[in-house]
Amino acid sequence: QRELKEQLQGLQESERGHTEALQLLKKQLAETKSSAKSLRATIGEAFERLHRLLRERQKAMLEELEADTARTLSDIEHKIQRYSQQLRKVQEGTQILQERLAEADKHVFLAGVASLSERLKGKIHETNLTYEDFPTSKYMGPLQYTIWKSLFQDIHPVPAALTLDPSTAHHRLILSDDCTIVAYGNLHPQPLQDSPRRFDVEVSVLGAQAFGAGVHYWEVVVSEKTQWMIGLAHEAVTRKGSIQIQPSRGFYCIVMHDGNQYSACTEPWTRLNVKGKLEKVGVFLDYDKGLLIFYNADDMSWLYTFRERFPGKLCSYFSPGQSHANGKNVQPLRINTVRI
Repeated sequence: QRELKEQLQGLQESERGHTEALQLLKKQLAETKSSAKSLRATIGEAFERLHRLLRERQKAMLEELEADTARTLSDIEHKIQRYSQQLRKVQEGTQILQERLAEADKHVFLAGVASLSERLKGKIHETNLTYEDFPTSKYMGPLQYTIWKSLFQDIHPVPAALTLDPSTAHHRLILSDDCTIVAYGNLHPQPLQDSPRRFDVEVSVLGAQAFGAGVHYWEVVVSEKTQWMIGLAHEAVTRKGSIQIQPSRGFYCIVMHDGNQYSACTEPWTRLNVKGKLEKVGVFLDYDKGLLIFYNADDMSWLYTFRERFPGKLCSYFSPGQSHANGKNVQPLRINTVRI
């Protein structure tokens, strides 16, 4: 009897376990359906916005074409009328000259011709028979590129024009004059004034812009490097001493290490499935939704997503890694600024 009770207890525990697992799976099923429905709506809205923008651009371009056509046709018709009037004057003059040729008095004839010539010269001089060509080139050429450039101004977000904050840069880092490029310097440290804002051990620098709301996107060129780390950091992160780059410390980053390995700086690190070598990384932040997503910016394939409740403002984070005397990792990190 004891054995039967133990078997019954085991079956009951198994039943509870299976019931809990089933409930969890049903919950996940409902959440997945809800998430898919929301994503379908998001995708539909994104494409509908593009379709609407394209329709608006098409309408505007066709209206402009109609206006140019009407203006050019009006100009040509006006010139045709003036030219026709002038032609009649010339024809009248020709007829008069032919009649004068028949006159016997040559002196009277020459005087009449001189007077008529002066009168016709004035009439001809008044008419400008040239007109502007129809602006065909305006609607030809790289038409799709032209449309894309106009769409670019309405698309959100587009790559942000970020800059680096020199006051946060480790003394071994060298920044470009426009603060969009950072490289590790192998020479002597720069004589920079220390401050609580400056990293003193980690070869890092923060972006000058802080994000506390909204949607943002930027791209970082990482080509030809063998080591780097990029992402976001809380505005108030500790910058002194050796720092653990992980979410619990206020850092949300991905890293390239060992020449060709990529990981998300989670606890522990999460290896990323990257085909080939990254040339450019896209960073997408939806602050209000607590989303930070990394992409291969060349084809916008997904790399990794952090889902967090950000407690304060965030700054972009950059570490080009140390370069070596043998020439490895000497290339800089560069913020990809899109100019349209």
